[in-house]
Amino acid sequence: MRKTIGVLCSILLAGTAAAQDAPWRPTVMSLNGMVASGHPLASEAGIRILREGGNAIDAAIAAWLVQGQVEPGMTGIGGDMFILIYLAKTNEVKFINGTGPAPMAATAEFYRSRGGMPRDGALSVIVPGALGGALLALEKYGSLPRDRVMAPAIELAERGFPISDELARQLRSARERLAKFPSTTKVWFRNGEPLGAGDILVNRDLARTLRQIASGGADAFYRGPIAQRSVAFIRQHGGIHTEADWANYRAHEDQPISVTYRGIEVYECPPNSQGHVMLQALKILEGFNLKYMGHNSAPYLHLVTEALKLAFADRNAYVSDPRFVPPIPMRELLSEEYAAVRRALIDPRRAIEGEPPPGDPLKLTTKTPAYSRPQPNPGDVEDWDEATALALTTYLAVVDRDRNMVSITSSLLSGFGSGMVVEGAGFFLNNRMAYFSLDPGNVNVLAPGKRTRHTINPALALKDGKPYLVFGTPGADTQPQTQLQFFLNVVEFGMGIQQALEQPAVISTSFRSSYYPQEIGGTLLTPAALPVHVREELASLGHKLDVRNLRGVGRVKAIMVHPVTGALLGGVSPVGDSYVIGW
Repeated sequence: MRKTIGVLCSILLAGTAAAQDAPWRPTVMSLNGMVASGHPLASEAGIRILREGGNAIDAAIAAWLVQGQVEPGMTGIGGDMFILIYLAKTNEVKFINGTGPAPMAATAEFYRSRGGMPRDGALSVIVPGALGGALLALEKYGSLPRDRVMAPAIELAERGFPISDELARQLRSARERLAKFPSTTKVWFRNGEPLGAGDILVNRDLARTLRQIASGGADAFYRGPIAQRSVAFIRQHGGIHTEADWANYRAHEDQPISVTYRGIEVYECPPNSQGHVMLQALKILEGFNLKYMGHNSAPYLHLVTEALKLAFADRNAYVSDPRFVPPIPMRELLSEEYAAVRRALIDPRRAIEGEPPPGDPLKLTTKTPAYSRPQPNPGDVEDWDEATALALTTYLAVVDRDRNMVSITSSLLSGFGSGMVVEGAGFFLNNRMAYFSLDPGNVNVLAPGKRTRHTINPALALKDGKPYLVFGTPGADTQPQTQLQFFLNVVEFGMGIQQALEQPAVISTSFRSSYYPQEIGGTLLTPAALPVHVREELASLGHKLDVRNLRGVGRVKAIMVHPVTGALLGGVSPVGDSYVIGW
């Protein structure tokens, strides 16, 4: 259980004070365009493309390609992504699925015979889907040639960039697992030690890879020399990928999912994403007067936690790759009627104990969960491992002068993914296999060619039919939880963007984790910044508090289009290298 708590805790939050009147960072404001990402150089690349006449899609992909270098533990062309796009001209929201499948030789029996799912190495890797998704977005909705969009990333790889303090900490934290792979240490170590702050990283192998992609597109990566090199490397290290696994992959478009909350249309990613969790929780919470309860009061935080527990229980019962499971009742899961059924299970006096049973959205029935007794309020406050927390998934948001909006979450899964840099190609491979279950009764059980259920779930919102909010965060199972609390800070409590990102937020672990072996933590990660009386009241309701020195609302990044003036207002959680730039 401690391992599960550590994994979730390592993803978390940012800021130390209780609700303050003024934010620590300013809300960035501009008129022409804005990029919010996990690193200044990524945001600058996006702004550069906007200034050169590109649209939000062009800028977002340019920024993401830079993120893969300056945030190498979090993302890159060896990972996965989901993309939400709002097109101002047609007033449409588009969704692109850039997640890859397990190789065809991957079976549950194979991994059970080897003791389970590894967290690193060649057997932890799925077919990378992110690049396919990025190039599909450019092809369908971009406005600039591919080579121009990729130019900032190619230049950065060839000329180099300085290692930030945060990246240096991430590398030190991951030293043991990265040191196992000579192809990784060749790029990211000097004299046997990880690169330190201020060292310059030049990655000419990656530059050559990016130039091949700029010239040959997805075919160069999935069906050309890069695929051949990557598959040979994986197999050399004991993996089971084939060139056919890569050649058969195609990113695709699908319909986004959405709900209306207090008149605001909120959009999320459909399965194989967990995007419905935030939306389902919103519909459950819509039946309560949250504003009356008060921001971050114990009754309010209790309701938020219980709504999320119920939504996660349904996630674990129904959601995986739609091609491999029974039809997912998504419309019913997000319906007003089912929200009322699940809402009735929330007891304002008692917390649900552990993971509640899932409901039946088709029959509109649900089983009664067990409820907790009052718990002691732990006096101890534990720190969290910032180096680990900052080496995970990343997010970026872009809005352009026409008010097109792009929301992208991308990931290698764990920090630095598999730990393996493809020899001669310069990029990290993911370790996404760690999200599959090996339990035959689990909806997300591994199967050849199956995409695992993903925790990445970027979001955006429209108000009165106009662009309003684009937001998201890294954080595995914490993502819908922190995104939800940020959204409510803005919509229910009227906070400005940056202030909304700096508030304390709670995180439940009372559901099966996405990480193999899918353990249930059963705790409520609680910021020490919350007043003592709030923590005591939460414990009295039965929440098992795990009090931590946590700051802010995840690592949410957000851009708002002002509903009256149309100005752009952007902010990022005060953690790591996150940065927003306006133009």
